[in-house]
Amino acid sequence: MDYKYINQLLERYWECQTTLEEENILRAFFSQDDIPASLLMYRDLFVYEATEPKQDKLGDDFDAKVLAMIGDDKPVKAKVISLKQRLMPLFKAAAVVAIFLTLGNAMQMSFEADNSYENMAGVEQENVQGTSVAKSDSVKIDSLHRSSLSPQESSAISPL
Repeated sequence: MDYKYINQLLERYWECQTTLEEENILRAFFSQDDIPASLLMYRDLFVYEATEPKQDKLGDDFDAKVLAMIGDDKPVKAKVISLKQRLMPLFKAAAVVAIFLTLGNAMQMSFEADNSYENMAGVEQENVQGTSVAKSDSVKIDSLHRSSLSPQESSAISPL
């Protein structure tokens, strides 16, 4: 018997060019009992759908089998992180900055303390007297009231 049409359908099937009717013809052909030996290797491919029972859902024991294979029966819970834990790195960084600033101030004070010990030992500093802003700026006189002052007082006050 010549199975030329079936071979042509198989070639088209491998190139993905068959229609649904042609695929049904191939399934019907391979579901027969009398199949040539040269085409016997393709039988399982086309008969699989008819021989296997259809199952749309997983079995009831599927979860138990998977958990047994994994070995972990407990569900994993999410860890809650508080605001304090989230800000802890910021607190640590602020503490480090505060320590550095404190040590820097302590070092600066130790250098300045050397100068103050010399002052306490009897070394006197010279007081430099310059013009005081408060002395010249403390008295402001209105130009209208200047006439009531004595001539000596008016000459001592310079106009602003």
